[in-house]
Amino acid sequence: MSEETRGREDICRIAKSMFDRGLTGGSSGNISLRLSDGNLLMTPTGSSMGFLDPSQISHLTPDLELLSGDPPTKEMPLHTAFYDTRDATGAVVHLHSTYCVALSMLPEIDPDNMLPALTPYAIMKLGKVKRLPFFLPGDAGMGEAVRALAGKRSAVILANHGPVVAGKNVWDASYAIEELEETAKLAMLTRGMQPSVLSPTQIGNIVEKFNIQWDS
Repeated sequence: MSEETRGREDICRIAKSMFDRGLTGGSSGNISLRLSDGNLLMTPTGSSMGFLDPSQISHLTPDLELLSGDPPTKEMPLHTAFYDTRDATGAVVHLHSTYCVALSMLPEIDPDNMLPALTPYAIMKLGKVKRLPFFLPGDAGMGEAVRALAGKRSAVILANHGPVVAGKNVWDASYAIEELEETAKLAMLTRGMQPSVLSPTQIGNIVEKFNIQWDS
C-alpha cells in the first residue's frame, strides 16, 4: 500500500470514528496530513466526516495546487499555518466539538491557557492551549492568528467555533484533540465545584519529565 493510499484511508477511518462518536456533526470538521514528499491530503469542502470516500480526499502540492480529489476545505489556511510554522507537524485536525466550544465562550477562562490542570494527560499531549478570537468561517485571519504564535503552540481553540490541533502524524493529532475535548468536558462538568487541580509543582514535574513546551 502506498503512503498516499494509506493516508487517504487513515483520514477516512479517523473522520468516521469522530463523527460516529459525536465529536463533530453535519459537514463540520476537517483533517489533513503531510506526505513525505511535502504534498498534503485534506478533507474536502462541504463534506461530512462520517461519509467520506478515500477518492474524495484532496491531494495538494505544497503550493496548494489540487492534484486529485475534491476541492479542499475552506479552512485550509488553518492547516497550512501549522505546517508552515511547526516543522514537526505531520497532521492537523479541526473539530466543532461541543465542550471545547462551550469552554471557549466562558468569560472567566484564561485565553493564554484555557484548560484547568485537571489531569496530566492534556498537559502531556497539548501543552498550553490558546484561545483565538472569533473569525468568520473560512476567514484567512484564522491562519494569520496561528502564524502569529510562531510555532509555539500545537493546540488552539477558536472562540465560538472549535479546537485545532497539530501532531506529528494523523493518529497523534487525533488522540490529542480527543484529549482536549475530554478535558474541556471535565472543566465544564466541574465548573463551580472547586475541583482539586494539579499544583504548580505537579505541573512542573510533568513538564520536565515529558519535555513539554510550557512557558511560551
